[in-house]
Amino acid sequence: MARAVRKQDGMMVRAMAVQLVLRPVRLSDEPDVRAAHQTLQGEGYNFAVGLPGMRWPDYVAFLEAARCATELPAPWVPSTFLLAEVDGAVVGRTSIRHNLTDRLLLTGGHIGYAVLPAYRLRGYATEILRQSVVIAHSLGISPVLVTCDEGNEPSARTIERCGGPLENVVDNPEGGPPKRRYWID
Repeated sequence: MARAVRKQDGMMVRAMAVQLVLRPVRLSDEPDVRAAHQTLQGEGYNFAVGLPGMRWPDYVAFLEAARCATELPAPWVPSTFLLAEVDGAVVGRTSIRHNLTDRLLLTGGHIGYAVLPAYRLRGYATEILRQSVVIAHSLGISPVLVTCDEGNEPSARTIERCGGPLENVVDNPEGGPPKRRYWID
């Protein structure tokens, strides 16, 4: 795939030169996932929810249990957690929730995704979300709810690029910023 330069949101950015792949977490991913988690915690975001304090093999087993919907403690729902990889490097992640609790319906949505700061403005967020929607549809989820903080314009643009019209903005009952809610068919 050739590298191309394109204009995105008023900035010139390079298009992906290699294919982004979503894949399950492996036992060998521990250093990358822990580093990603620590990086995004500095922005107030959890890369790997539930990871802190958990032994890595137990965490990988928990992710598989969540995907298979076995032995999940409340308030967890069945979900598929995948790493986004480009040319062997972990650039981000996605979590596709198979069903929604009342809280997820209001502010969390079916898909949560993240791109590490060093890999932003390369189109990876859009590709992660695009592939995540395809996976959600394969799980029988349609339409797909995706949310973002009201002030997170890059995420809002990503969701809109993937076909999500804004439904509404709701207050966050947990006290954080209001949430923008989008449905993607």
